[in-house]
Amino acid sequence: MGFGKSFTGYPALFMLLCSIAVFNAGCKPKQNNVPVIGFVDAFEDATIAQARSGFTDALAKNGYTEKAKTIQILYRNAQGDIPTLTQIVNYFISEDVDLMATCTTLSTITALQKAKEIPVFMMVSPTPERMKVTDASGKAPSNLFGVAEELNYIDTSFSFIPKFIKPERGKLVVGMIFNQSEPQSVDALERIRSLASQLNIEIEALPLNNSADAQLVTQSLLNKNIDAFFANPDNSVFASFETILKNCNQKNIPIFTSESGLVKRGAAVAFGADIYQWGYQAGEQAAKYLKTKKVSDLKWEMVKTRIRVYNPDVVKRYNIAIQKGFQAIN
Repeated sequence: MGFGKSFTGYPALFMLLCSIAVFNAGCKPKQNNVPVIGFVDAFEDATIAQARSGFTDALAKNGYTEKAKTIQILYRNAQGDIPTLTQIVNYFISEDVDLMATCTTLSTITALQKAKEIPVFMMVSPTPERMKVTDASGKAPSNLFGVAEELNYIDTSFSFIPKFIKPERGKLVVGMIFNQSEPQSVDALERIRSLASQLNIEIEALPLNNSADAQLVTQSLLNKNIDAFFANPDNSVFASFETILKNCNQKNIPIFTSESGLVKRGAAVAFGADIYQWGYQAGEQAAKYLKTKKVSDLKWEMVKTRIRVYNPDVVKRYNIAIQKGFQAIN
């Protein structure tokens, strides 16, 4: 019996060994006096990846790099799978990491559910209240730090749409996709519905809880004769953006968004947080903690950097006249 055949003959053992290989790949023994960070991304995404770059760059500026052996970073990506996300967080706890860096909402929530003592530095996540992780008195977990975002900026980004798009019929119709399991996505939709009624805009929204269904859901939405698509802060939208973009382009429907990172990927206009700077801001706070190992002077913060950007190729395609204060992004 060959070596490969013996593994396939025992699928349970094979899967266990694969799992061990994935979690141990790239791991190094914990070195004395070298801080260890467990960094977890909830899913693979080009825009979200900018936060990790910003985070590690901030650490480097403060003297923490793996090249100089002044820090060790255990990086894992859950690839959109919640059980895997839970395993990753449990693994970091077992490794006794000095802190966890969590990117996007699900990573932050999972870390807070499992780790009660390890400091958690969030990024690309909403406020604790929006994540529903506060206690009965409204207080956030004592080990939660990093950088969060509120929903006020969405009002501004959504309000740009009628300034750029004039409907052929009487009322502007904007399409949206949202994830019913993400609190910030549901909250954003409710907020936008309220704002839309004030702007005489009609909202057509469909749920998308699995990126595998993005093609079908997007096509169904486009069949409702929308004038524009609004990409709200939603992990399913991030993960499925190329599919959404392809279908919108085929129907000549421009995409507006509150997420600046999506403009580089094909959205027309955005006003929102700079994802790289979001991660950088969280990284600066993490570096401050590593220098002192004290949390008494730390607290979670709000995003400091928001930008107005547009994609030159896209606005040209849709004949969108850009206002002052917007910068081109390529």
